[in-house]
Amino acid sequence: MEPFYLTAEEFARRGIEDFPREELPSSALIYSSPATLSYNSPGANGYGVKRAGLAIPESVMLLIAPGCCGRNSTILSRVSGYSERMFYLLMDETDLVTGRHLTKIPQAVREIVEVPEVRPKVVVLCITCVDALLGTDLVRVAKKAERETGVHVVPSYMYALMREGTKPPMTAIRQSVYSLLEKRRKNPHAVNLLGQFAPYDDDCELYALFRTVGLTKIREIGRMRTLDEYMEMGEANFNLVLNPEARYAAEDLMERLGMPYIEMGRFYDPDRIARQYGLLGGALGVRFPDAPYREKAMRALLGFADRHPGLTFAVGQSINANPFELSDMLLKYGFKVKRIFANAAESDLPFISKIAERSPETRLYTSISPTMLNYRMEGGADVALGKDAAWYYPDACAVPFMSDVQPFGYSGLMRLLREIDEKITAKERES
Repeated sequence: MEPFYLTAEEFARRGIEDFPREELPSSALIYSSPATLSYNSPGANGYGVKRAGLAIPESVMLLIAPGCCGRNSTILSRVSGYSERMFYLLMDETDLVTGRHLTKIPQAVREIVEVPEVRPKVVVLCITCVDALLGTDLVRVAKKAERETGVHVVPSYMYALMREGTKPPMTAIRQSVYSLLEKRRKNPHAVNLLGQFAPYDDDCELYALFRTVGLTKIREIGRMRTLDEYMEMGEANFNLVLNPEARYAAEDLMERLGMPYIEMGRFYDPDRIARQYGLLGGALGVRFPDAPYREKAMRALLGFADRHPGLTFAVGQSINANPFELSDMLLKYGFKVKRIFANAAESDLPFISKIAERSPETRLYTSISPTMLNYRMEGGADVALGKDAAWYYPDACAVPFMSDVQPFGYSGLMRLLREIDEKITAKERES
């Protein structure tokens, strides 16, 4: 069977009314595509549930799981450098049947807070699909452990079977990591950036633009080093959501602490970036002076286009970008996009419609379709963006663009161009 794909024109024509069922994870078997080189299950590398839960400063994690999950987590924690903050309560067959392990959790918490040289202030409990099937009330267990130990105990859930549900693991963990925040007197100069677990680039213009309008207390969990610093996030005048997966956390903070939120997307088209800053400024009653940043980004983009005219791209989904928005930007500025390997959502249709206008024959491959097993690796692309695209185009110049420190805005666009430039230069030297 040939790999399933639609041209951009065909995809745009079908629209929401005839949205391809192949794009829906619940409709068939899922192919664990080469995107798994970067990310797969909620416990995998990058920021999976476990590493994300440890974003709370001065915390440790107790993983309550069968041995298979424990082995996987041990390997990943060593690779990612958080093994000293991970503890394990293994479940045996009796625990799996009776739930007996739940009575051991408070004692386990008592033991692990005494092990580190510096006593942790937070213990994050993490349970797996086993407890999802058992119907474990982890909130009750966490409260009991908190009463008995005197440390903060936070429940979290590594439920791979809920990955495609209404509250998938990476959405739930974002709510968990902000759950300790308490209501404080509002500081009109304070804002929280919600969405990622690592900070944004230091040179991101968002910081400078906020300061020009009086928002001088800009906080994000990836920069918090102590629990006291983390708790200061409770004084924010509002939250800025920079990743849709943080929307649930923002709604929870609005309900619990009366903290409103505004949402922005991550775009690479300078026109879209400028439009968003304009809308954000309108919502806040200010005007952001972003013109110099936009001009600098445009000079970088046009200079890149002059140096590399007619580049052909293959774009994957394991990148710090929406692959459809990024592809549309590349097409807009004169580049070619031959293939896009990504699972589309209905929210991506506006970008796909633009792609169809600019390049109707661009092929969109559903990366989760089992038919991708039959994809024939081929040439024809100069640059492969993302590890998954690089798998399908091994001869292309590979640009992973998937670091923990996050790109955003005009500076994010310039960083992307620099990374592509560097990889092309390195490849030319090798040849």
